[in-house]
This record gives sequence, C-alpha cells and structure tokens, in this order.
Amino acid sequence: MSSDNQKHLENLTEIRSIMERSSGFLSLSGLGGIFAGTFALFGAAFAWWLVNIYHNFERKTFIIQSGDFSIEIVIALLADALIVLLLAITFGYIFTHRNAKKHGIKLLNKTAERMLINLFIPLITGGLFIIVLIWHGAAFIIAAATLIFYGLALINASKYTLSDIRYLGISQVIIGLIAAVDIENGIIYWGIGFGIMHIIYGTIMYYKYEKSTNKI
Repeated sequence: MSSDNQKHLENLTEIRSIMERSSGFLSLSGLGGIFAGTFALFGAAFAWWLVNIYHNFERKTFIIQSGDFSIEIVIALLADALIVLLLAITFGYIFTHRNAKKHGIKLLNKTAERMLINLFIPLITGGLFIIVLIWHGAAFIIAAATLIFYGLALINASKYTLSDIRYLGISQVIIGLIAAVDIENGIIYWGIGFGIMHIIYGTIMYYKYEKSTNKI
C-alpha cells in the first residue's frame, strides 16, 4: 500500500510538472518578440548613424576601422541599448501578462522562476564581461559579446520553456561569433541578431501558438 501511495504521489508530481511547463510556454508571446525585434532594429539604425555618419564626418575619425571609440560614443551606444532593452522588456511583459490572463494561469510559477534564474546567470555574466571590455578599451567587440552571451542565456533557459527558444539562442551565438570575426560590421550583426531574428522568431511563435486565440 505504501508503494502504491508513493507511486501515486510521483504521478501527481509528474502531472504537476507537465502542467507547470505547459503554463510556462502558454504565457510566452510571439508579439512580444516582434516588438522587441522592431525596437532593436531602430536601436541598431541609430547606432549605425551615430558611429558611421555623425562621428566619422563630424569628428573625422574612423572608429570602426581603428576600434578607437570615444567615451561619448560608448555612453551613447550603451544608452541606446538600454532604451531598447527597457522597451523590449516592457512590451514583452505586457503581451506575456495578457496571454497568462487569457489562459487563466499565474504569470510567475516555479517553472518561470527556474527559467528566469537560468536566463539571468549568463546575462549577468555577460554584462560584467562587457564592463571589463569597456575598461580595457575593447568596445569594438561589445556587439559580438552581447549576442553570444544572450544566445547562451536563451539556450540555458530553454529547458524550462519552448524548444523554439533554444533555436533562437543558437542563432544568436552563431551570429555573435561571426560578428567577433567581422568586427567592422558589428552593429549590422547586432541588428540581425536582436532585430531580424526576434521578428522571425516572434512571427513563428505567434502563428504557431497564439493566432487561434488572439484577436488583434
């Protein structure tokens, strides 16, 4: 009888785990990914203008070729990235909260908490690494570093959410490695990774999981 009870408890635990995993992916929003990608493209366009038009023609220095980033440009680029990040998080939360409410599930459950922990470990590590790069005057490699660490964060968190996230993470790492080699076009790869890939991912997610239930 004790063995049967143990088996019953294990089955309940397994069912609960499956339900938590399901609620996790039901909460994710493809629309949030589309908006994040759109904001990233605008941010990349501004960064490209700042580095290649304003700085080159106004100050007559070729920072892409030489890697000589002035502190003003670095601060402006970081502010640009921060604004994009805040907008992406805000709209991602709005659409994710809407999905969770629509399906009658909690936005934050144990699965979501594990996913966030696994997501932020590589992200925080990457953020600290980027600070070190800036400290050593290697700002030209920041675009590649952000893509690589972000990709690793998605891969690390993917076991607690949709498998689609893993493929997005792998694509970010690959694009980041290419950007690390072709440093002169780092901003372009940043736009491809955070912009175009997020729009593609968000569109796939929307039509795969949301279109039948969402009314825009």
